[in-house]
Amino acid sequence: MTQLVARIREQIRFEDRLRLRGRFRRRRGFVAFLAVMGPGLIAGVAGNDAGGITTYSVMGASTGLTLLWVFPLTTVILGVVQEMAARLGVVTGQGLSDLIRDRYGVRWTAFAMLTLVIANAANTIAEFAGASAALGIFGVPPIITVPVVGVAIWALVLFASYRTVERVFLSITLVFAAYILSALLAHPDWGEVGRALVTPHLDLTTTTLLLLVAVVGTTITPYMQFYLQSAVAEKGIDEEELRLEQVDAVGGAVWTNVIAVFIVVACAATLYVAGQTITSAADAAVALEPIAGRFASALFALGLFGASVLAATIMPVSTAFVVCEAFGFESGVGKRFREAPIFFSLYTLLLVVGAVVVLIPGLDLISVIVASQYVQGLLLPIVLVFMLLLVNNRSLLGHHVNGRALNVVATACIGLVIVLDVVLLGTSLLGALGVQVG
Repeated sequence: MTQLVARIREQIRFEDRLRLRGRFRRRRGFVAFLAVMGPGLIAGVAGNDAGGITTYSVMGASTGLTLLWVFPLTTVILGVVQEMAARLGVVTGQGLSDLIRDRYGVRWTAFAMLTLVIANAANTIAEFAGASAALGIFGVPPIITVPVVGVAIWALVLFASYRTVERVFLSITLVFAAYILSALLAHPDWGEVGRALVTPHLDLTTTTLLLLVAVVGTTITPYMQFYLQSAVAEKGIDEEELRLEQVDAVGGAVWTNVIAVFIVVACAATLYVAGQTITSAADAAVALEPIAGRFASALFALGLFGASVLAATIMPVSTAFVVCEAFGFESGVGKRFREAPIFFSLYTLLLVVGAVVVLIPGLDLISVIVASQYVQGLLLPIVLVFMLLLVNNRSLLGHHVNGRALNVVATACIGLVIVLDVVLLGTSLLGALGVQVG
């Protein structure tokens, strides 16, 4: 019976892809790229969420430009990972959790799903907190921001088509240009910025090392890859458009790291020079005003709001996609509630939890954010290893498997992420046990 259901689902996917193939064949050149573009760019910038912007802001304010050289490295790592996720989605027409279940069984899938749901629920809370903090700078209270944002993004996903949702997401990504303007208004020494990007310098202190690990960890997260592959599969991108989707995926990795660089530069040229200490992205936005001007501060806050809203939508969507794919439930943004009730119910539940928890008086949201990062850290090595195994499976991808050179690069990138992840988790564990590190 299970095999019969699997065959039926595969046939439906095949017919959907045939239907969409005709639509894409009529498009060529840049028009074809515009038709394909979306999943990679959205997944990439979704990594610049409230937690990511906080990490980059603290990095610029506390270390200046000295760690800027890490971003060319994270660009390569994220580009490699996102390209593999996009290739898996295009060639197989399946999401990542779907492939893990089919190839490695229900136990591993259930473990990954439980971890992802817990981590993404905590991250959704963090995103609502980020949106609330951003508008709080303009005097808007959380009791207004949180419900309005929650209802708006819930209605968008529930009632709009996939294409409409994707266009809204792409529009929100333009908000990140606010960080470029903030950096320009900070008037940094661009020659010094250029040198910092290509000149590695590492202060071997525990604080700096942990900040470095945090930057890599916040740039590459499991939910980004789950979302990317599921979005590619749902969009029905065909193998003929594989190269275009690879450009989209790598372009998303480049764009998200470019934005991160400008966030660091904005804070380094102002807060670091002034010797100001911050603990969050909202602190950075407020502190920028007397140094770089109110407009720079407002742009920084606008970027934080847009980033938080985008991530607050993507995280519940990707979680609902992943869980439904893993256990064979119907899923899809373009479907109606009655067609995919579990998908939309899970999406709604995560949104409600995120919104309600943020409004609880006296809650330590920083602890929630930190806890979510640790859970994501536990899941990330497992997800990356699964991706590497799947993308080398010739029976699955045929001639689209990794070549030898790409395997060397991918293995090195994933190995580095795993090592850094172990360092962060090990240090955190020692700290929890009362052992002083460094």
